[in-house]
Amino acid sequence: MSGGARGSDAHHPELRRVRSGEDLDIVLGLLGFWALVLLVVTLSAELTAQPALGWAMGLLAILLAMWGVLRLRRRLPARTSRRLN
Repeated sequence: MSGGARGSDAHHPELRRVRSGEDLDIVLGLLGFWALVLLVVTLSAELTAQPALGWAMGLLAILLAMWGVLRLRRRLPARTSRRLN
């Protein structure tokens, strides 16, 4: 399959937009996972009286990144139930 799905994207530009929306969903999932991890670490550091400012700033950065990706995601069309390859 040397042509693959890349060659078919040239004939269907709307498929490229749907795929990029799905890619942003993956990025949102990864950012959400790390936000949860940083939340647990920050709360743990706070409860054990350890320095938590760095962890909290990292959490803020992740949340701001999620907000930005969500804004980008809303501009793209809704996901389709299946891909057309």
